Amino acid sequence: MSYNFFDLTGQVAVVTGASRGLGQYFSRALGRAGAKLIITSRKAGDCDLFLQELSDLGIEAKALTLNVREKDSISAFASAAEAAYGKIDILVNNAGCNIRKPAFEVTWEDWNTILDTNLRGPFFVAQAIAQNMAQRGYGRIINIGSVTSVFGYSGLSPYGASRGGIRQLTMSLADDWGKYGITVNVLAPGWFRTEQNKVMYEDETWVEYLKERIPLNRPGKPDDLDGAIVFLASEASRYMTGQILLVDGGITVGRTRATVNK
Repeated sequence: MSYNFFDLTGQVAVVTGASRGLGQYFSRALGRAGAKLIITSRKAGDCDLFLQELSDLGIEAKALTLNVREKDSISAFASAAEAAYGKIDILVNNAGCNIRKPAFEVTWEDWNTILDTNLRGPFFVAQAIAQNMAQRGYGRIINIGSVTSVFGYSGLSPYGASRGGIRQLTMSLADDWGKYGITVNVLAPGWFRTEQNKVMYEDETWVEYLKERIPLNRPGKPDDLDGAIVFLASEASRYMTGQILLVDGGITVGRTRATVNK
């Protein structure tokens, strides 16, 4: 008898920051694999159109508000999420932000906005949701990182610090919560076009510069992440925890010519 290790039927997945961008792609992929969804946005109603799209796809989903920068919002969300379906099996910590500036121009407020959203928020969301998982002895937590979790880039100092922090946080949580049957991993996309960075992809010269550094010779497309998110959420990754899964077209190999072109 064959067994589909990627089947999420009967499981409940939370995806934070699903009002736009990669959060919506993660949601579709998990829903198509069979999961029921709880999707979040900072403002009520921001996910209404996406909820309708999911319904049209035959995916059951509910939307809740969550501001990962506010402690009370996280507490209220965790209670509402657990009540929605009675359990949570999968958490995708996707909500995040970025402010691109040269290091000399980064303000105190810029730093706090990015680190509070991208690092402090995911920790306390995971802490709140993992309480339920620990009681049931099962859970999958997927923190969304970035190629900046392992590489440094000018203009992204606080963002890189937050994503590097996510990698270290993930390893610590994996050690803390493994005894409860909870796995904690990082999904780290490479260079993907999103709402946050779309202006860069309108510069053809920059896109060509980027492609030269990617062995697969193109930036990522959002659906390139579908298989990876389902893998980390499913039984297929049951003996994997504390790891970072880079989906980057190979840019982190550090592509450099080692021979002279003739």
